[in-house]
Amino acid sequence: MAGLTAANKLYTAAASSLELTVVEGGSRIGGRISTAEFSGDRIEHGATWIHGIEGSPLYEIAGDTNLLISDQPWECMDGALGDPVTAAEGGHLLSPAFVDPISRLFTSLMDFILGKADIQCLVNGGDLSVGSFLRRGLAAYLEKEKKGISVGRWSKRSLQKAVFAMHESIQRTYTSATDLSSLDYNAEKDYVLLPGEEITVAGGYSGIIDHLASVLPDGVIQLGRKVEKIEWASSSCEGRPVVLHFSNGTAMSADHVIVTVSLGVLKAGTSSEGWNLFHPSLPSCKAGAISRLGYGLVNKVFLHLSPSYRDNDGFPFLQMVFHPSDSELRNPKVPQWIRRTSFLCPIYSNSRTVLSWFTGQEALELEKLTDDEIIGGFSRTVSNLLPSQQHNEISQKFDEVLRTQWGSNPLFLGSYSYVAVGSSIDDMDTLAEPLPKYGGGDSAPPPLQILFAGEATHKTHYSTTHGAYFSGLREANRLLKHYNCIN
Repeated sequence: MAGLTAANKLYTAAASSLELTVVEGGSRIGGRISTAEFSGDRIEHGATWIHGIEGSPLYEIAGDTNLLISDQPWECMDGALGDPVTAAEGGHLLSPAFVDPISRLFTSLMDFILGKADIQCLVNGGDLSVGSFLRRGLAAYLEKEKKGISVGRWSKRSLQKAVFAMHESIQRTYTSATDLSSLDYNAEKDYVLLPGEEITVAGGYSGIIDHLASVLPDGVIQLGRKVEKIEWASSSCEGRPVVLHFSNGTAMSADHVIVTVSLGVLKAGTSSEGWNLFHPSLPSCKAGAISRLGYGLVNKVFLHLSPSYRDNDGFPFLQMVFHPSDSELRNPKVPQWIRRTSFLCPIYSNSRTVLSWFTGQEALELEKLTDDEIIGGFSRTVSNLLPSQQHNEISQKFDEVLRTQWGSNPLFLGSYSYVAVGSSIDDMDTLAEPLPKYGGGDSAPPPLQILFAGEATHKTHYSTTHGAYFSGLREANRLLKHYNCIN
């Protein structure tokens, strides 16, 4: 998104004065935007939502290119589904009267963190992480709660904690943080949401990418050119200060390079234990910012219901509540890798394709499993959670699966960024600074040799596609201003 936005802007504004090339390490354009089909439905491997339609350039593009309508079903076409069914391990359906107070508590705590609400009974004691604040809020709530009767092998208190943990798992997928204890408390209020409805793209998110790329002439985009080394401040044979070295042994020189690889690739390419992507190495301030910022992994699992699954009401929007992984009460038939996911739901009303999200270590473990292991694990888990399914526990509930694998893909090594404990949004500003920033004088190096764009370089809209778009526009405008193409 960032690279193609920059290329689109540079070409449309100054095609006659700039020589432009887009190099892509993979076999397709779009990065973590990838629309596909599964069992006749349009789905998204990666980016799914337009987060707020008011002021979103992506919503505007989707509207102008007829991507907001489709004659084919698509993922989350109904928006938010109806009321969820919440089931606890062992086949216990939890009433809204039990679940809703914990849900409201979690929402109010998050609103407090975001500066949207004041909680009189809690005082911010300088929490470093979102996780520590949430746990303190839960403890304060439970201190005032009366003990209640047990539910199966669950005590009331353990069940309340497990419902709260379910909401924590949902929050992890929003942020990509492996654990909320690694998510910086103070930075959360700096994150800006665009106003308006959140929607998915009926015609597929990749259509927005295709539109951005459509203005570029043939040959500008070069696929399959994985960059192994970026040599800058150099004296190439063509007199250009930057040289890209590719994995096939070829090279390309340039006056400027806008680097839009993921923060995960930047981390791997600047760590003391990895390979060095930049020669010379990045300044310590920029390398430090890359090291401190958080970068997580989120994967999606799509499952198709098998013909043996018969339910007149369709598959529910299922919220899953589990015993903690260290509990002796957990059922061994529920796999360890599924215990920190939080829901399984149809991708639209009455669809026979259901979806679950995984974050962190469980998402990485998911990538190593076979299709049969995933299908079997989910089938056993659903049988355990839903009493109506227990009599048919041996049968497979699903017959087809598709899962994403962003963590093991060397072109991504994860999903999107967050502000980790020990970092701040200032690190995102540092990451966005070009190298060198200024030129001037015969002995000074040429300016703007390496520019940085991507969602991790936008301090208020990081982790989003529109943040990536804004960052690409920012760097294109920086170059256009350098060449006096804009004021």
